[in-house]
Amino acid sequence: MKKDIHPAYAPVVFRDKSADFAFLTRSTMTSTKTIEWEDGETYPVVDVDISSASHPFYTGQAKVIDTAGRVERFRQRYGDKS
Repeated sequence: MKKDIHPAYAPVVFRDKSADFAFLTRSTMTSTKTIEWEDGETYPVVDVDISSASHPFYTGQAKVIDTAGRVERFRQRYGDKS
């Protein structure tokens, strides 16, 4: 890798305020806001709109789409050629 062309890769806390959920990971993102983490260290914090704690797919609130109905409507409209 070339030197001095890559952004800094450091620990960052990502926080989902809507779900009251935060996690510490490493990222190239930075922020002027900071938070004191469970280990007593201070890290930059990035607020996100959606995380795995609030996304409908991961929380089990996702809606199921009736794909069988769509296939039947397609076959009725255009016929079954097979």
